[in-house]
Amino acid sequence: MKSNGNSIYSTLSARERILNTAHDLFYREGIRATGIDWIIAEAGVTKVTFYRYFPSKNALIYEFLEYRHHRWMTWFIDALQRYGGDISALIPALAEWFHDEGFRGCAFINSVSELGSSLPEVVSITRRHKQDMMSVIENMLPPSAKREQDSQAVALAVDGAIIRAQFDVTPDAALKVLETILRSLLPDWS
Repeated sequence: MKSNGNSIYSTLSARERILNTAHDLFYREGIRATGIDWIIAEAGVTKVTFYRYFPSKNALIYEFLEYRHHRWMTWFIDALQRYGGDISALIPALAEWFHDEGFRGCAFINSVSELGSSLPEVVSITRRHKQDMMSVIENMLPPSAKREQDSQAVALAVDGAIIRAQFDVTPDAALKVLETILRSLLPDWS
């Protein structure tokens, strides 16, 4: 999607256009494959404007991950509520995301794979994102002595399903296996 021709982008400030363009390109193409000049061209800004808001590509990467975190968590919580608000909402919510034509897996897992060894801040942001996701899952589980442990297991299974959904022809197998894991892990799961 070319950003500068999109009416949604035309109403945004230069900083917002840069960040939204970087979000789309980093997620779709990968962070290393996306150069600053490409972002500048797609956002319809000058280099001076770009560097006024983002002094380096690394600064933009951190902002992208923060932006992605807030955007994804908002969607995740909303999707879970739309599908009932309990742990059984997890499968249809993830199915919605996995079946989206723009699905490219988890931006955080992808970023750690690309940059984790060279940019430790990427790992820190990813840990916080995964902790927040796990907390949402934990809040959907019924109270028990194993609630935190179960939420960690479910979150790990979700991450596995995300990765599998990236490379399978269809995400349906990943969703089915995730459902099997949830049923065996959570006896009260419906």
